[in-house]
Amino acid sequence: MPDRDPLRIGPLQTACYVFEGDGTRPITERNLKVYYDADEPVYVPDDVRRWRQEIEDEQRTRAVTGTDRRWNHPRFAVETIAVTRTDDVEDPIVELRFSPSDYFTFLAAQQLDRTLEEGGGAGFTLRRHYLEGRDPVTVNGFLSSSFGANVAVVTGKDNRMLFSRRSAVVGVNAGFWNSSANEGLSAKHDLKDGVPDVFGAARRALREELAVHRDDACDLELLSLGMDIDRHQWAAFFLAVLPDLSEEDLRDRWSRGIDDRWEHTEFRFVPAEPDDVLDFLLDHRNRNEWTACGPALFFHAIVRLMTIRLGDAGEGRLAVERAIGPAVRRAESRTPR
Repeated sequence: MPDRDPLRIGPLQTACYVFEGDGTRPITERNLKVYYDADEPVYVPDDVRRWRQEIEDEQRTRAVTGTDRRWNHPRFAVETIAVTRTDDVEDPIVELRFSPSDYFTFLAAQQLDRTLEEGGGAGFTLRRHYLEGRDPVTVNGFLSSSFGANVAVVTGKDNRMLFSRRSAVVGVNAGFWNSSANEGLSAKHDLKDGVPDVFGAARRALREELAVHRDDACDLELLSLGMDIDRHQWAAFFLAVLPDLSEEDLRDRWSRGIDDRWEHTEFRFVPAEPDDVLDFLLDHRNRNEWTACGPALFFHAIVRLMTIRLGDAGEGRLAVERAIGPAVRRAESRTPR
């Protein structure tokens, strides 16, 4: 099986496997090839179908009794993902193939450590049967009924990077630091010309969670792709530079309301420089409060910013790598003994 080591930065250990990209060479919208057959739903094994039905029944009961419920909605399952390069300058080309799924299937498939009823006995879980000893990139599509667009935002007027803390009422990673904004790819909102629109989901995240409007100048780049290998969830990592906005501009705008304000409880801006971003990532107060793929997103974002500044991919990555050692030592000196 190929090596799938998760990202780590000094003492910060994550569950995020970086599948493609390091922040130096973005994947252009043209080079993201997406395929989708709306008439071929993802295959779901019998056990998971039963678990999905349990979830549907429970949510129906909660609706009748007037308690909080989760709504089912159409989603996409990742069937295959492949990477090639252009012939001329070897820019990355990513091919994604999706099939129809839904939110309740995603919730059912997230029960990775639940024992299967058929064929294995005690300890024979979904994870053991479908994931252990297998390449997580090539397993059954029903396990990948989630694809997230995660965006790192930088305000261009004052060069600040935005970190967002998820609220206590979100379904997954409640209270954890995460991307500036993120959205799961939705068959209800993110279909364009009959196929899933990954860039469109990123733009929707900016609008719904940060009140960044379509007429705001925004340099949006897809930097990389990764997977939370604990939960088996795919993610696309974007950088959005807002050249005409500052922290003050955004906070002023937020004071008048945000569509999805409930998803976050705290926003933190730090200078978009390697030392400052790494210090925030490695701060002992935050170290155990990160989503699996948040650090990978921000690491690639600062690499991209340095690559643009220095005009060279190798020098951009090197500038950030050189900053890691001193950042680790600063974090260690500040960590209570």
